[in-house]
Amino acid sequence: MPAVTVADLTVLPRLREPGLGDQPRPVWQVSTAPQGYEGEGFPVRRAFAGIDLQHLDPFVMMDQMGEVEYAPGEPKGTPWHPHRGFETVTYIIDGVFDHQDSHGGGGTITNGDTQWMTAGSGLLHIESPPEWLVQQGGLFHGIQLWVNLPRDAKMNDPRYQDIRSGSVQLLTSSDAGALVRVIAGTVDGHAGPGSTYTPMSLVHATVEPGARLDLPWNVDFNALVYVLNGAGTVGTDARPIHTGQAAVLGAGDYLTVAAGPRQESRSPKLDVIVVGGRPIREPLAWAGPFVMNTKSEVMQAYEDFQHGRFGHIPG
Repeated sequence: MPAVTVADLTVLPRLREPGLGDQPRPVWQVSTAPQGYEGEGFPVRRAFAGIDLQHLDPFVMMDQMGEVEYAPGEPKGTPWHPHRGFETVTYIIDGVFDHQDSHGGGGTITNGDTQWMTAGSGLLHIESPPEWLVQQGGLFHGIQLWVNLPRDAKMNDPRYQDIRSGSVQLLTSSDAGALVRVIAGTVDGHAGPGSTYTPMSLVHATVEPGARLDLPWNVDFNALVYVLNGAGTVGTDARPIHTGQAAVLGAGDYLTVAAGPRQESRSPKLDVIVVGGRPIREPLAWAGPFVMNTKSEVMQAYEDFQHGRFGHIPG
């Protein structure tokens, strides 16, 4: 798992240990992601399926894309499609993905890069592997997170952030047993590069076998942990968790993730996505690629799309 790695974790800034009075976040729920296919047929796990939307707020959903080893001719993406009212955050761990949208945003992202697309008032976009990857095949693995926008930002102009792996904030646990990548938000005073409308944090952590990560977390945010690969426990009561499972945590000052002492050879460490934000607490009307506040706003989005008001596919 390339993403961003560091040979010697001891050179990184260290997260503080929980202090007296700091409260651990309890585990409310552990769910298992169903598997399916998206776009033109690439495999996904619906990371937060089965979790009540009020516990996800300000997030709508998250997909784990892959992990899959494509043979030549197999890599697939999505066709051109619309979005309105939210943001898509695509983080590539292994492989290469091209993005293009009707407002001129886009580019190529690879190991550890993130594309942060604010659909806002609406656009068309496409995500696909480059032609050379289609021809030769290769490993592909990433996530896509949908972040809701508050009512007063849903019709903002679209924008695109190209977050390169080299700009990600790297930290380690107090005993240097975990690598923490802060993509967006602030963790223990260390800020990631992603700019967000909704106050939130997005982290990818790799925990060494037998190690434990106590991750300080904003008390105003909710907290969700999703296992990309490996096995271990979550919470101070050591609830078992493994690849494809998500945990919803309650309130507190920090959350705990620990890696089992033995991991499978294909995934020698525990990798997790940790995400949380300040709940928006507004009505949610979600239908396909449109995330609005009311049914009438969703119907208006469909009408605007059908009448070509989301822009045009570039030549």
